[in-house]
Amino acid sequence: MSSQIDAILQAGRQLAQSCDDLRFSAKVWAVYNAFDYAWPGYAAYVRRFGGGRKKTLFLGMNPGPWGMAQTGVPFGEIEAVRGWMGLEAEIGKPPREHPKRIVEGFACQRSEVSGRRLWGLFKDIHGSAEGFFTSAFVLNYCPLAFLLESGANLTPDKLSATEREPLEAACDAHLRAILEILQPQRAVGVGGWATKCLQRLKVDNLEIGTLLHPSPASPIANREWPQRPLAQLQAMGIVQ
Repeated sequence: MSSQIDAILQAGRQLAQSCDDLRFSAKVWAVYNAFDYAWPGYAAYVRRFGGGRKKTLFLGMNPGPWGMAQTGVPFGEIEAVRGWMGLEAEIGKPPREHPKRIVEGFACQRSEVSGRRLWGLFKDIHGSAEGFFTSAFVLNYCPLAFLLESGANLTPDKLSATEREPLEAACDAHLRAILEILQPQRAVGVGGWATKCLQRLKVDNLEIGTLLHPSPASPIANREWPQRPLAQLQAMGIVQ
């Protein structure tokens, strides 16, 4: 089991370095690489929950400002990570920090709605974190958060093609490595963009599904969470 965890961490370190070598246009005011300054949080998450056979991999997009950007854990809303998963770590600072998106680590008082919804759904279904991670794992496709000068979040799909293509090459290589390590039966994109990333890899014998993204920017999620994602999980055979 330890060799599997070591392999996941090694793949993450490789992705962190590949991302550090990338350059972005002036409109990207700051880039937060959660696999650098928040690595202790991600490493604690992998060491606690990355072992064993995983039937299902859930894939998100990239860090949210009050989630993974603070904790290093995918969809890492503070209370879910500290309260439900029992994890806490010393989080550093990105090289350039936007005054509207300060990284306070586990001292952050903000709650990320996406993370609260997603982990709350898994908690309602499985009870304990151990119950969920026995057969599943959650990963973000990209460890970078992009901020505009206003402090607004810029999602990776909104980058120019010349910026996005080398980023996707690095993230695709990492995702392929994780799939090879975990050997899941299925991979579920949290949102349509993550699903497309999975489909692009064309991995043999991998079932690919989609889960409604829990973002508060989604009217459907605001209206139909958690009923719709629960129905999606049932349709995929993940939940009875």
